[in-house]
Amino acid sequence: MKKIVALLLIISSFSCSNAQKKEFSKEALAEKLLTLEGTTIAFDEILKKHQGKTIVLEIWASWCGDCIKAMPKTKELQLAKPEVAYVFISMDKTVEKWKLGIEKHELKGDHFMAQDGMKGTFGKAIDLDWIPRYIIIDKSGKIILYRAIETEFDTIQNILKSQK
Repeated sequence: MKKIVALLLIISSFSCSNAQKKEFSKEALAEKLLTLEGTTIAFDEILKKHQGKTIVLEIWASWCGDCIKAMPKTKELQLAKPEVAYVFISMDKTVEKWKLGIEKHELKGDHFMAQDGMKGTFGKAIDLDWIPRYIIIDKSGKIILYRAIETEFDTIQNILKSQK
């Protein structure tokens, strides 16, 4: 019986570490992301730009097969919920690959790039362990879904439907 209790405690501890966060860390908010124009902007400023709107953040890369496979579902979301702000943050290794990926896949929305990749400052600050990764922020600026991947589009759609 003690072994079962110990195992349950380990499992619950692990699942709590992967819990959905309700706000971004100071490090994430302060992180500077690259714009298409070649300047940088703090993540916090990107969020402020869309204040009062529901935001879907998609963290992706042009080299990511799962990201590319999920793009039609993202486009479906955009058609169904055009009032939502769609913000794409790339984890590409070069600016050229990032821009080519946007053009090739005809991604509509705001585009930014983390300059140090998935394991860099921004990736660590948002607990990035897989891409594509989706984060949904409500109109008041609160995170309502912190960690979702491409297999969770039903959850993403239901959350977006529930936003007024």
